[in-house]
Amino acid sequence: MTWSIVAHDPNSDAFAVAVATRAFAVGASCPFVRAGVGAVSTQSMTNRYLGPAILDAMARGLPPAAAIEGALAGDEGRGIRQVHAVDRAGRTAAWTGGNCVAWCGSVSAGGVSVAGNMLAGEVVVSATLARWKADRDMPMPDRLMLAMEAGEAAGGDRRGKQSAAMMMVTTEDFPDLNLRVDDHAEPLQELRRLLSVWKVEGVPRLGIAPSKANPSGLTDLDAIEAGWIARGLDLRFRR
Repeated sequence: MTWSIVAHDPNSDAFAVAVATRAFAVGASCPFVRAGVGAVSTQSMTNRYLGPAILDAMARGLPPAAAIEGALAGDEGRGIRQVHAVDRAGRTAAWTGGNCVAWCGSVSAGGVSVAGNMLAGEVVVSATLARWKADRDMPMPDRLMLAMEAGEAAGGDRRGKQSAAMMMVTTEDFPDLNLRVDDHAEPLQELRRLLSVWKVEGVPRLGIAPSKANPSGLTDLDAIEAGWIARGLDLRFRR
C-alpha cells in the first residue's frame, strides 16, 4: 500500500527515504535511517521491527540482501512484507513477499532502490527511479521530492493518496531532515511545502545545534539573541 525510495549520496554520505501511500501516517512506520550505516523502508503489511534489525545487521557489515534475509527469517508474515535497503557501499536489496498485493515489486540502480505495492503499475517505480537518476546534480531532498512526484504522476498508489514522509541523516544519531504529512488530500504537495520551510528554518539550525563535532552547539547568548533580533523577534535570555 505504498511506494518509496531509499538512497545513499556518497558525496555527503547522506542516507534518505521518501515514501507515500493511501494510509495514515506512513512516516511513523515505514522509513528508517542510520548515519554511516544505511536506509530502509518496511512496507506492505508493515513490520516496524524489520527496519532496526536490518540496520543493525548492516552495521555489522552484512550486505543488504543478507541483512534482509536474516531479519525476515523469524517473521511468519514474510509473505505479506515488502522491505528494501541501501548501505554505505551503495549496495541495495529488496524483498517483496509472494502474498503482497499487485502491482508490487522493485527496481534499483547504484545507491538507490524503489519499491512499492498496491500500485497503479510497474511504471510507478520505474518513473520514480528514472527521475532520481535524471537529477544527479540536485541536493538529495530535492531529488527525492521530484522522484516521488514522478511516481505519483505515473499513477502512484492505486487506492489514492493520504500521507507522505521524507527522512534524511548525515553525521548525527538523529535525522537532519524528518518531515511527515500524516493525513492530507495532496500529501506530496504538502510535503513539498514543508520541505521549502525546512530549507529556510531547518537548515540554519543544523549549523548551530549540538552535534558530534560540537557537543554543546551555539551557546553564545548575544549571538543567539542577534539572530532573533534579525528576524524581528522581541525575545531575550534572562541574565
